[in-house]
Amino acid sequence: MGVEYTERELMVVVAAREIRDRDVVFVGMRLPLLAFALAKRTHAPGAIGLFENGIIRETPAAELLYTMSDPPNVLGAVFSGGTAEIMALLGQGCVDLGFIGGAEVDRFGNLNTSYIGDPRRPRVRLPGSGGAADIASLARRHVIIIPHERHRFRERVDYVTSPGYGEGGDWRRRVGLPGGGPAAIITTLGVLRFDPDSREAYLAASFPGAGVETIRRETGWPLRVLSDIHEVPGPSAEELEIIRGLDPEGFWTRSAA
Repeated sequence: MGVEYTERELMVVVAAREIRDRDVVFVGMRLPLLAFALAKRTHAPGAIGLFENGIIRETPAAELLYTMSDPPNVLGAVFSGGTAEIMALLGQGCVDLGFIGGAEVDRFGNLNTSYIGDPRRPRVRLPGSGGAADIASLARRHVIIIPHERHRFRERVDYVTSPGYGEGGDWRRRVGLPGGGPAAIITTLGVLRFDPDSREAYLAASFPGAGVETIRRETGWPLRVLSDIHEVPGPSAEELEIIRGLDPEGFWTRSAA
């Protein structure tokens, strides 16, 4: 019998695996805080973490972070400045990978964190971009982390806050976006990636216990599935030990249920 873990712990592990050694990573909030720390302690010791509030770290914080401005994230930072300095690094093309989330995502990886419904008279007003539009536009690649629910996975989002591949194909090149676009969507059910030609998302891997038909049912467009789709390997004992050492009460990683 294997070790039990939550879907959010698996999401942290999958997100950490997207970080390559020596990557400059725009970390973001929530699960990416743990993913960066996990990657640094395992396969990517040379990764550098950037935080939107102006902090740069070459070592992860030793304690649980609730926000990127918590004192443990400032202590030991190699740089503590302002948002402008960090955004300038994006503009200079220095960021390899960024993590972002949102309320809605569509089949081309466009993300909505602004309005639900008609933007002129929205049913719901959301917080907006923060730095997400900058990351989506300027990082060499970015990863979206979002719960896999049908009302979130739209054929077309109500409002594009952070661009993915726009209308598909070579849209990013045509509109002059220098960044590489989304590399993956990590969900509570699996991992979606993007066709190199059409730029439409497809299901590349499922989480243990998440069947393909369930994932399709929770997706608002006819989701293409790889013929050789695989199941995401669960966390190793070492990965779980690191995550639970950083988040012992499960503040970020306890089961959504």
